Amino acid sequence: MPKNAVVTMRYGPYSAAGLSVEHRTFRLEGLQAVLAKDGHKVILEEIEYWNVVELLVNEEIVFQCNIKDLEFGGDGKLDPLCKAARIAVLNAY
Repeated sequence: MPKNAVVTMRYGPYSAAGLSVEHRTFRLEGLQAVLAKDGHKVILEEIEYWNVVELLVNEEIVFQCNIKDLEFGGDGKLDPLCKAARIAVLNAY
């Protein structure tokens, strides 16, 4: 995938620390940072499926995981899911 691709990040609501189920972006920060570092434009889109993160390139899902498995905050450099998502986007066509 060439640099400067548009990546749509769809994410669902989840419950954190006993709080109500809401759409939150705190766990997406590292993933956004990793993709932005590669020059991709990331568009956030809320969906209704609980605990889900999907990355779409050219309207095709190239990566999917549970949002609770992503590290909270940070730059994503040490998160293995961020590395896997980065590779999936780079290999998209």
